[in-house]
Amino acid sequence: MFFAALLTAALLAGGFAAFLLFEFEQPTLTLDKEVKYLGTTMQLPLQAADSKSGIQELNVSLQQGESTVTVLERHFPRKAWFKPAGPQLLNEKVLIDAQKAGIRQGAAQLVITVRDFSLSGMLKGNETVRRIPVIMDTVPPRVGLVHGQRVIKPGSTGLVVYTVGEMPTRQGVLIDSTFFPGYPTGKKDTYVAYFALPWNAQPPSGTRVVAYDAAGNEGTVSFSPTFTAVPERHDTIRLSDGFFKKKIPEFAQHYPQMQGSLLNQYLFVNNQVRKQNNQVIARICGQTDPVQYWSDRFLRMPGAGRAGFADQRTYVYNGQAVDYQTHLGMDIASVAKAEIRAANRGKVIFADYLGIYGNMIIIDHGQGVASLYSHLSSIETSVGALVKKDQPIAHSGATGMAGGDHLHFSMLIHGIFVNPLEWWDQRWITINITSALDES
Repeated sequence: MFFAALLTAALLAGGFAAFLLFEFEQPTLTLDKEVKYLGTTMQLPLQAADSKSGIQELNVSLQQGESTVTVLERHFPRKAWFKPAGPQLLNEKVLIDAQKAGIRQGAAQLVITVRDFSLSGMLKGNETVRRIPVIMDTVPPRVGLVHGQRVIKPGSTGLVVYTVGEMPTRQGVLIDSTFFPGYPTGKKDTYVAYFALPWNAQPPSGTRVVAYDAAGNEGTVSFSPTFTAVPERHDTIRLSDGFFKKKIPEFAQHYPQMQGSLLNQYLFVNNQVRKQNNQVIARICGQTDPVQYWSDRFLRMPGAGRAGFADQRTYVYNGQAVDYQTHLGMDIASVAKAEIRAANRGKVIFADYLGIYGNMIIIDHGQGVASLYSHLSSIETSVGALVKKDQPIAHSGATGMAGGDHLHFSMLIHGIFVNPLEWWDQRWITINITSALDES
């Protein structure tokens, strides 16, 4: 009886051991990127997993015809028998350089194999193989320059029209390291990209058009505009306790973290909140449509100009300079609560309160061009509305960092503030935009 029980226990133990050693569950393989083309060096994130016996081997190779080149090979020594013998989870970023591997133009296969420590499969283990057909492509897109901006200056808008000989996955203009996307013009293989230099920009070291295909190949063509400096304009803003007492309660509703004296609270808004607001505006202006909604010059609100674009402001309190900021728009004053109209056709992408700008509207005019209206007493449109040129959208006011009723109007190119004077000028638009698009 004892020996029978012992034999039964031994058989059970052996069966359990065999179950562990000869499990039949295949490892799993997950790719975090779809691969169709190879050209330039690329990283392929992948994850291999095996919860039973663990991973014994991971192999990544490229096959073309009779040739096989190993890209990655990982082997793990057995660490146990009756529990996972290798890693149960493996995350890899596989660097694939198909050119270095000698893969020629045309069809190939990316083969990924993962094997576990099971003794099944003639003691070789369970195996998962993924074969991915790929196309080797090392030919960059052909980029042709139709029109390149001839003169650029800080706070100004530039435009480039170009052709790409194949359907690119991404294309646009690079000003040093800043990328400005391009959009179809409606003419075959032809694109337009608007770009801008910030008000304090230095001469760029590189200006070029770039286009990338599905394999990551880059086609490029340079253009060399002349950089023209802009004379600085200066302005003085005199602060008073009366102004603080008028404005701080408004900001305290939205920014309760303000602390200290009235002056310190004001400086927090004029610096930290201003910076945060401009980051929000840049992000919002990234939500641009690929079509051109606008036509001809942008309308200027009737009224007297009170402040200009890129004015260097010194803020003075009790005879002391306490802050310095740059005014990134045009201030226009008319009658109190004057009717504000859309400067051009476009889609409303913001209509709400935003810090120093107070009640504010942003209109997307397509392809990265946007207009901004702030310090409003009322907003009479909503996000998503497609407004016509000269359509009433709001009334002027003194919300935000405004000492009196006026409109603060800004123009932006992909979130960069530019001088509205250009966009109010039909001659500038004709010379710099319309004629350039006609060249295509």
